[in-house]
Amino acid sequence: MDVLTLSRIQFAATISFHYIYPPLSIGLGVALVIMEALWLKTGNPIYHQMARFWTKVFALTFAIGVATGIVMEFEFGTNWATYSRFVGDVFGSALAAEGIFAFFLESGFLAVLLFGWDKVSRKMHFFSTCMVCLGAHFSAIWIVVANSWMQTPAGYHIVETANGPRAEITDFWAMVFNPSSMDRLFHTLCGCWQAGAFLVVSVSAWYLLKHKHVEFAKRSMRVGLGVGLVAALLSLVSGHDSAIGVAKNQPAKLAAFEGLYETTTNAPLVLFGWVDEKNERVVGPEIPGLLSYLTHGDASKSVTGLNEFQPEDRPPVQRVFQLYHLMVGIGFAMIGLAVFGTYFCWRGVLFERRWMLWLLVLSVLGPQIANQAGWFAAEMGRQPWIVYGLMRTSEGLSAVVTANAVLGSLVLFTFIYLLLFAVFVYLLNDKIQHGPDEADLTPTGRLAEAMGGHRA
Repeated sequence: MDVLTLSRIQFAATISFHYIYPPLSIGLGVALVIMEALWLKTGNPIYHQMARFWTKVFALTFAIGVATGIVMEFEFGTNWATYSRFVGDVFGSALAAEGIFAFFLESGFLAVLLFGWDKVSRKMHFFSTCMVCLGAHFSAIWIVVANSWMQTPAGYHIVETANGPRAEITDFWAMVFNPSSMDRLFHTLCGCWQAGAFLVVSVSAWYLLKHKHVEFAKRSMRVGLGVGLVAALLSLVSGHDSAIGVAKNQPAKLAAFEGLYETTTNAPLVLFGWVDEKNERVVGPEIPGLLSYLTHGDASKSVTGLNEFQPEDRPPVQRVFQLYHLMVGIGFAMIGLAVFGTYFCWRGVLFERRWMLWLLVLSVLGPQIANQAGWFAAEMGRQPWIVYGLMRTSEGLSAVVTANAVLGSLVLFTFIYLLLFAVFVYLLNDKIQHGPDEADLTPTGRLAEAMGGHRA
């Protein structure tokens, strides 16, 4: 394989592995805020026990996320030096803002969150939990802003330098609020909230199946399902808004999402299928007019097809189509799972339905797969542009990097990341098998747990 293909595979591999952990941290941060708020409000020690247990899981995901994210910063310089020079002014501003507003805030209060349980007041500890959660969200904001600028550049001008053209910011806030940033941010955060929520749901369902830590599991389940249901429903709204933006700003990407080759009115929405690229059509069930209606609010409006673009300017249709539909399919499955889980929980019959509990154990995989599929669809749908309409991916490579060097580092990173993943799974399983500490419940709390909780 050539250096371009290897460099893209390497970056895809490192970012895919890294992207397992930040969504978990962001979603768990929201769950921690809710659990600790319930402890402050009710005084029920079981919420204190829940907050302490899930804080340990949060710390694990945070640590692995930081370790795996560092590599990508170096890849910009080693593999994509030309691209880095082109976007340096834009990315430098966004990443500096992340360091100031996100990393310092998050890491500054993390020590209080982890070690301050018996050293600061309850309110101060709750404040620290909120700040860590906010910091995690700020980090997502600036990363998505930087990536969205690659999708829909705004607030810049091109300056010719001795080393080639360079994008420089002319309007910082236009760069931040570029045409796709807010829609993509909201949709990304919904996926993150689901990732953390369904981890809580999965572990809680496992405890219930094994009849361990029953009251702890029931309370955690309610929090996880509540966050998961809200996030899953919001994902539907944010995804629709994001797709409308894609239709306006990146019509080739939307056409690849739907496998649409001919510009047409009453454009159909394909439910699933296979793209016959040779004959330029999709084989699969479709709903006539629905794509036009969802995109424009009017089925009689036309949707731009791939044939409006030169073949060299089109995304890889088959892969983009399948990844996009995988994300959408899992998204609807998570809505259904959250709705039925919440309904059964509200009816008080969830904890006796073992088949449903097994589905909830497996639910932790849904947001992770959907997040990865959605990210890949968005990035591959931008191809062949690394900065949409300004720089092709092939133009962003470093001039001196060789295929052998990239291949060697790819093999090495894959080995190291597999070891890190094994460590993560081992430590997470160890924490789950150990379960919540009984020491986190006072004698009054243990009595409350045995009686089903003295305050809801």
